[in-house]
Amino acid sequence: MPELKPKMFTESEKSSVSENLAANIVSFILIMALILAAESVIPWIMAKDAINERIDELTQSGSSVTFSAIRDISSAVTSKSSIYIAMLFSTVFGTLISMIYCRFGEARSLRSMGVTKRKAGLHYLQGIGVGLLLSAVALVTVLFRVNDIKLCKGADYVTILLIMLGFGVQGMSEEFIFRGFFMNTLGGRHHPFVAIGISSAAFSLAHVLNPGFGVLPFINIMLFGILAGLYMILFDDIWGACAIHSVWNFMHGSFYGISVSGSNTTESVFRTTARSTSKLLTGGDFGIEGSIFTTVVLLAGIAVLWRLLSKAPKGKTSDSNMA
Repeated sequence: MPELKPKMFTESEKSSVSENLAANIVSFILIMALILAAESVIPWIMAKDAINERIDELTQSGSSVTFSAIRDISSAVTSKSSIYIAMLFSTVFGTLISMIYCRFGEARSLRSMGVTKRKAGLHYLQGIGVGLLLSAVALVTVLFRVNDIKLCKGADYVTILLIMLGFGVQGMSEEFIFRGFFMNTLGGRHHPFVAIGISSAAFSLAHVLNPGFGVLPFINIMLFGILAGLYMILFDDIWGACAIHSVWNFMHGSFYGISVSGSNTTESVFRTTARSTSKLLTGGDFGIEGSIFTTVVLLAGIAVLWRLLSKAPKGKTSDSNMA
């Protein structure tokens, strides 16, 4: 059994956080609501007129204005490149708010969130490599003739570059929120399995309103959270997990041209289309993150990380396993 007690958790023990698990969860929900509100301001200003116009058209046609209809309208409007890019960069508020809350609301050091200087660049680069390896699950589906892939002609590479930078911000933000903040808060007060499990479940539930969400997408997003959590514990910092998350989203969305957690990007290097009609294989509207292929890849990644953690010296997590 590996020791899952990195310095991040030890530092988090020094905080002013309550030992009551329910109180920890409620605090997270409240901060998450603040983050979502802050992140939505700029995109909403940009998209509200178009969304309202489409809702009016729907009403005038006599169609019902249901939640799913509004969600589909919002998804279509926000897929416009300018709005989509604004949404990605607006997630910087998630990073900032979670850091400010942990530092002043919980009296935690940034070190307790996994913020380090030592080998930060190296660990980020390693995370990019791991993210590229994991995201190659898209090619596996092509190999098994589940999907087809073809090069997009006339792709706007400036937009793709901006989206790549935006995903760098977005992936980092979600890692700071769900791992650096929530997982490490719980890790300082509760068993590591509780910290990893609850934070990963929260991460998955944050996608519950996305198109195509269901049982397998829930499981896969939770598995991704477990993988990211174990990766953070292995290296005792947040940088590699940030890189994995960003590369995973960018490669699927703007390189392979697949829906990312139910959200479509407007520009991509390639376009991947389904050959199979099985949602179990393709992931359906949720994208490849809802596919059984992703389940297998993430379970394999978790197994590798568990093995590396088992080999780490007792009393510390060692980056010598992969660095």
